[in-house]
Amino acid sequence: MDYEYAPLRLPPNVDRLAAAAQLAIQAEFSGWELARVRLFRDGTRQVVLRRRRVASQPQPGLSY
Repeated sequence: MDYEYAPLRLPPNVDRLAAAAQLAIQAEFSGWELARVRLFRDGTRQVVLRRRRVASQPQPGLSY
């Protein structure tokens, strides 16, 4: 399968509940799914989202 990926970096002041809500909105409306999360010592999260690439239909991008 062919996927497109979107890396995100969440600052340490974003708590887990707020991050989950933001990612759930992206999943619901833009078709993204969680591929990987890395939590760093300073509290920063590196998130990688992915979705299947569909050649015939344009899909909405990420909203920040």
